[in-house]
Amino acid sequence: MKYFFVIGLACSLVAPSLMAQTLNAPARSSSARSGSEFAKAIQSLEPQQREEAILSEAARGNIPSFLRRFCPVSVTNAFNGIANVATFFVAPDYFAIGSDEDYFLTPLTAFTAQTIAETFDCTLPTRKMVNDVYSIAAVKLAPSPIPPSPAMTTVPVFKQHNDTVRHQRLANDLPLGALTTGHKKDVVISSRLSSNPGKVAIYGWHRTNGEPIQPLYLGHAASWADYSHGIRLVQKNMWVNGVSKTVAEVLADPALAGLLSDEGTVLQPEYNLKVFPKTAPAQRTPATTNQPGTGQFQRTSSFNEQTMLLLLDHGVRVLINAPATEPLSTPKKMSLVFYGLPNGNTIEQTVGKRTTTNDDWHFNIQHIGAQTRFLRALLTNETIVVAYLENSLKSWPAWRRQHGDKAVLEIFEQVRDRFRESKPRIVLSGHSGGGSFVFGYLNSVEKIPEEVGRISFLDSNYGYETALHRDKLANWLQESDQRYLTVLAYHDDIALLNGKTFVSASGGTWGRSHLMKKDFDPLFQFSENISPEFKNYFSLNRRLQFLLKENPEKKIFHTVQVEKNGFIHCMLAGTALENHGYAYFGDPAYTQWIQSE
Repeated sequence: MKYFFVIGLACSLVAPSLMAQTLNAPARSSSARSGSEFAKAIQSLEPQQREEAILSEAARGNIPSFLRRFCPVSVTNAFNGIANVATFFVAPDYFAIGSDEDYFLTPLTAFTAQTIAETFDCTLPTRKMVNDVYSIAAVKLAPSPIPPSPAMTTVPVFKQHNDTVRHQRLANDLPLGALTTGHKKDVVISSRLSSNPGKVAIYGWHRTNGEPIQPLYLGHAASWADYSHGIRLVQKNMWVNGVSKTVAEVLADPALAGLLSDEGTVLQPEYNLKVFPKTAPAQRTPATTNQPGTGQFQRTSSFNEQTMLLLLDHGVRVLINAPATEPLSTPKKMSLVFYGLPNGNTIEQTVGKRTTTNDDWHFNIQHIGAQTRFLRALLTNETIVVAYLENSLKSWPAWRRQHGDKAVLEIFEQVRDRFRESKPRIVLSGHSGGGSFVFGYLNSVEKIPEEVGRISFLDSNYGYETALHRDKLANWLQESDQRYLTVLAYHDDIALLNGKTFVSASGGTWGRSHLMKKDFDPLFQFSENISPEFKNYFSLNRRLQFLLKENPEKKIFHTVQVEKNGFIHCMLAGTALENHGYAYFGDPAYTQWIQSE
């Protein structure tokens, strides 16, 4: 379980050691232009020339004094029972040119925002950091939108909004240098940037009730900057548990990323723009692109495989892995597996690899790639294609709360339609929070289609509800003897993390699985195999299976169930090849198939 807290400190009430955090910029010259003078000078320039002028002024130190003293924001989180305490440092207001008496808040493209941040040893905030700043800000200004028009990207409208914000301050006698927010959207960094190249991420513009006008959005090209955009500088260095770290280091660490990010780890905490972006109209990211490696299969360097990367709406990234030894149009039957990733894991970690001491441990806990290769070697009359499903929140339950079940169906159809001519048998599967993708699909269809041949929950059926799913699943199973449902779970409500339980008796997979079994009891005749280690229940000639791991030692077996041939079993359960060359919860049978990189 993860918990997040934010502790506010007004800039004027901070201990002297924290007050020393200042902008690493040259002193402002007494002859430097005021904000009004500068705005007038750049009014007729094209966007690139305009931002080059802003960069030049910033490099010379033409920055107000009140922006030079950074404000601390202290946050805490708990990861796997370990508490972390951190403080990061932000500019008290959005970037501006000029003096305290006459400054000009300057909207910028992502390229120039990143360049200025790097010039001053800073970075840009994440969505969570923006929320944390808002929660403790001493000055919360009400947003003042200007009706959209082609002029919203021009200096006169920039200046109009700048004057509106200054009048808000003057009318309420609000001090410069106090942590201020609410008057601009933030240009932010996001885990979604890596799958949305050439885009800018914006978020915020909080109303006085704390709700942002602008959700996280990556629909604009990186060349876009309008009057509503603000650039909040964040110092690269911060304190974590009393140790100095960089923001990038924290965002890359799964145990610490929650301090700064609500999207999981962020491995690209910057805009990788080497030149000023070409102007392009705002647009939604297409479902697929013609960039290298996206929307088309690329041969891999090992195991005779090919992969295709799809970048879909709502921050969804899909990697499709298929054998490269034969055309996908072959007459062999095809199984198309939709694998919902567990919370906090990337596609690459889910595929797995041989790890070294410097590798993240997530690469060595599922090995779906190696388990798939084991299956391909065994099922020589079948083509197995796996679609790994990741989202920018690194959590399918959280993603569904934002986008709904219909969006799950849209993702499914965009992937499935690429293989429609092959008439694949669909397999719905996933581990942990990945089961939420499966339930999102089930909720979005009135009846489970004939093309779905297998559904597997690898310790992932948290979202099962009797009213929504019992009859739908039961009817689907009864309509054909070529349909399979497998449920893996363990006694998780007694498992201990740092001496404490962490799921309820009804909310964990043990409770959900027993509810499913109870719901199915009147509909199916079960046989059972009960031992001190397992409660196993079978029906429909083993096409329906509940494999429930006992847990007298109160251990955590969550991902162990996957690692110990769980995915293999869920693909073979109920067939003549069940337990052929492997044993569920036995030693991994796929080690020879683990890729080196």
